[in-house]
Amino acid sequence: MATELLMPKLGLTMTEGTIDEWKKKVGDTVAKGEIVYSVATDKLTNDVESEVDGVLLQILVPEGETVPCKTVVGWIGAAGEAVPGAEAVIPAGGEAPAPEAAAPAPAARPAGEYVPATPYAKKLAKEKGIDLAAVPASGYKGVVVARDVESFKPVAAPAAAAPAEEKTKSSPLAEKIAADLGIDLAEVKAAHGRVLAEDILKYLENTREKAETGAGDREEVKPMSGMRKAIAKNMLNSVQTSPTVTFNLSIDMTEMKRYREQLKAEEIKVSYTDLLVKFVSKALTEFPLLNCSVVDNKIVYKHYINMGVAVALDNGLVVPNIVDADKKSLQEISAEVKELAKLAREGKLPPEKLRGGTFTITNLGMYGIESFSPIINQPEVAILGVNTMEDKVVVRNGEICIRPIMNLSLTADHRVVDGSVAAQFLQRVKSLMEKPALILA
Repeated sequence: MATELLMPKLGLTMTEGTIDEWKKKVGDTVAKGEIVYSVATDKLTNDVESEVDGVLLQILVPEGETVPCKTVVGWIGAAGEAVPGAEAVIPAGGEAPAPEAAAPAPAARPAGEYVPATPYAKKLAKEKGIDLAAVPASGYKGVVVARDVESFKPVAAPAAAAPAEEKTKSSPLAEKIAADLGIDLAEVKAAHGRVLAEDILKYLENTREKAETGAGDREEVKPMSGMRKAIAKNMLNSVQTSPTVTFNLSIDMTEMKRYREQLKAEEIKVSYTDLLVKFVSKALTEFPLLNCSVVDNKIVYKHYINMGVAVALDNGLVVPNIVDADKKSLQEISAEVKELAKLAREGKLPPEKLRGGTFTITNLGMYGIESFSPIINQPEVAILGVNTMEDKVVVRNGEICIRPIMNLSLTADHRVVDGSVAAQFLQRVKSLMEKPALILA
């Protein structure tokens, strides 16, 4: 019996998802546990694995289309097996049939009748000026899907006989040159009423320039992925919601480097991001305004610290959270940061790990960035950008010396975080990191 592939519900708040990519095509063999398609939500992209062995019999929801959770998006079964509402899609022992061998399309509905259709199909129909009632449906239980609209060809009224094509006026010499070079005179622009030899030369010159500069292939338009759309939406919402100011402060990392080497000597391997999570969490316990949110002109103070750590992916960015980071040891934080990053890059990050954050750290130091203005991860009110660490000439106790200096960039929501509060918070982070023993105080 054929098995449904459903749009998964990846969290309590998820109501719909977008097919980001089909990893298999119709007719491909699928093994249990093998990834069949990926789903994009407003938070992340997750891979969906097959629960059975079989063949991908049918794809009902194409890439880029958004449907409600629990919607049937495809079918897996044995070759030659029919799926509900359709004939066998893949014949036993064979490949997918040619288009002309497909089952007849359902009849169109009477005009004015309600038409069940996916949101994307409705959008396409509106853009193309197509009446959905006239479109035969191939989706599950008679739902019109995007491919139905894209393949629909309205029956056009018989066109009036076109007038005889007027011959392009040209000189005898131009006609001879065009014939010798295989040029269609209709494509040549005439400068003086009729095409002359000089017009053909100009046409050849323009054609050569386009070929040399690649003028016909200089731009490419691709639709945004589901994750990219979500990032765009969230970033736009953030800058429209929070009036922000970015504060920069440099930190002498001499003692922090020594502290990290001491840990390494005890076989405790941690990154600077791990250390920042620990030390920034400590500072946040002393500055609750940096750890709050704003709801309906009310300040919501959080008596917990869920530290978000931005993870860059090939197609975007996600921010998983370390819950109660202030209560965890440095080793616990380090192990969790590594595990969350691994799950994010494998597309297996649990949705609940992306909710409930109170503060975010984003690190661009590995790219040599010296300063930037990170965008707040709503509904938080602050985000800390970490820049590169490099040796710089500084003056200490009246002497010139070289020290490893790291610059931090704090973006804060000025609705609740005044400049003085942001500055004091950064100074506290600086003092903790320049004197690591203070973490025990």
